[in-house]
Amino acid sequence: MLPLVAVGVLLLITVTGAAWLASKASAIDSELNAATLLIQPLKEAITGDNPGDAAATVKQLRAHTTAANEAANDPIWKLASSLPGLGSNFSAVSEVARSADDVTSLGLEPLVKVYSTLDWQALLPSGTGTDLGPLQAASPSVSAAANAVRLSADRLNQIDIGKLVPQVADPLTRARDQLQNATGALDAAANAANIAPGMLGSQTPRNYLLMIQNNAESRSSGGIPGALAVLSLDKGTLSLGSQSSASDIGVMAPIVPLDPEQQQIYSGRVGKFMQDVNLTPDFPTAASTAQAMWERKTGQRVDGVISIDPVALGYILDATGPVTITHPELVALASVGLPTELTGKNVVQTLLSDVYAKIEQPALQDVYFAGVAQEIFAALSEGRGNATGIIAGLSRGTDEGRVLVWSGLAAEQSVIAKYTVSGSIAGPSVAPAQFGVYFNDGTGAKMDYHVKRTVQLVKECSRDGYEQTTVRVTSTNTAPADAATSLPAYVTGGGAFGVPAGSVQTNIVAYGPVQANVETAKVDGQSTDFAPFVHSNRPVGVLAIKLAPGESRTVEFTFGKIVQHTEPNVVVTPTVQAVKDVILPTEILPCGQ
Repeated sequence: MLPLVAVGVLLLITVTGAAWLASKASAIDSELNAATLLIQPLKEAITGDNPGDAAATVKQLRAHTTAANEAANDPIWKLASSLPGLGSNFSAVSEVARSADDVTSLGLEPLVKVYSTLDWQALLPSGTGTDLGPLQAASPSVSAAANAVRLSADRLNQIDIGKLVPQVADPLTRARDQLQNATGALDAAANAANIAPGMLGSQTPRNYLLMIQNNAESRSSGGIPGALAVLSLDKGTLSLGSQSSASDIGVMAPIVPLDPEQQQIYSGRVGKFMQDVNLTPDFPTAASTAQAMWERKTGQRVDGVISIDPVALGYILDATGPVTITHPELVALASVGLPTELTGKNVVQTLLSDVYAKIEQPALQDVYFAGVAQEIFAALSEGRGNATGIIAGLSRGTDEGRVLVWSGLAAEQSVIAKYTVSGSIAGPSVAPAQFGVYFNDGTGAKMDYHVKRTVQLVKECSRDGYEQTTVRVTSTNTAPADAATSLPAYVTGGGAFGVPAGSVQTNIVAYGPVQANVETAKVDGQSTDFAPFVHSNRPVGVLAIKLAPGESRTVEFTFGKIVQHTEPNVVVTPTVQAVKDVILPTEILPCGQ
């Protein structure tokens, strides 16, 4: 037997060691929490274009993460990490502390240094050109930072959470999620820094077909192309060249070739009329088709296609400030009662409603629509507005699907395809359990300005190991009861396509996740026939509804055999409504015992 004194010494060592580990755990927890509290001020400093505050905040962050990492490298802590059982918890905490310090020192510090060297105002395309050298020089640093954060995320992902106590597992899960988000953001920044200079014309001039989508007549990616123009970029110098409208392009004969799946769903109209290129929600298809049509009509092959809608133009106007109509032809058109000063508050109503009420001739409506777009881009080329506001507006528009980009160069498009700005319905930008709800006008008019919609996913109980989800779409025609006579015939369609004036007909297209099935459809709770298709291995359901003024209808598509067990999400056609008002929170139905 051990002498009593020896037992006492061992007990003292054990108690002292436990107390020491507890003090280190408290220090690590305190330092990492302090670091976490600095993330928001850092974001505010960056979005507020304040590099001085950003650098000071990162310095504080580094002090906290270094202290946490040093505490986790304590010899006794390391010894505890090697013990069976609880040792994996000490090891996991060490890895979190190490990752936090690596992210700060190898990711945030270099990024903030690069950020402080960039003049974002000077980097925006303008009429006088842009020095793209600093952006090109920043690319290696941004890529290195992205790689460092990715390596940290990979290390945390290798930890077996099942062996950890909740007090360690929960913070580790949060750290994983945060690093995953940071990795995605940094990868996007690195990719942007890599391809943006070339797309802005750093080496050779670039020409893009600019499509302004008109949400008053819905198409899957937003609305009918209301105006077309060539946007030219040469070393960051922005200019707007040839302008046209979709109707000016005429009829394509023979039609632009389309893959059989999409032609079956959306018909050959996609390749026949510029007005219909975006009946498909797959923007790379719509854009490449528009590129081919433009080349046939004009002989000019553009390098890519950029799409934007009036709502996103409003976001830009919020940053540039009001734009005064100066072109004599536009001033003359505005004299019938349209505003001569456009702002973020009035541009949507002006372009999608008032122009039709005030100007009777469709050709002149197109002229006004295109002219307003030219005035707004002229303001951009003059350097109006602040870079932070413009970038924020374009980012918001991109998040809502209102700004879309396609490059005709395969290397650039392979990068763009990773992100939502691509408008792809398949590939790396699409979440595993993603649904899509898209709207195509069947009225042949501009009535969608008056339609309000909501879209909601209803997550049902699993069946035979597969997920089941219903997509619920409610549409309301808010046009006045006397819309047939009080609204212009160009807005109502005048019954030209078999839809009574004042009513709205919409083809609703619902996409499910890859490999799932679209099983049933209902309208106002009653089962109904629908057209089932497949596009890029995703199930597609299509049906049409007609709404008289004041009428509402609810369409439900139920998808089964869903193999993905991640949380579902849904993307929708961007309409006049705010996207946040269209997409409702997912409803989860209770399962029976």
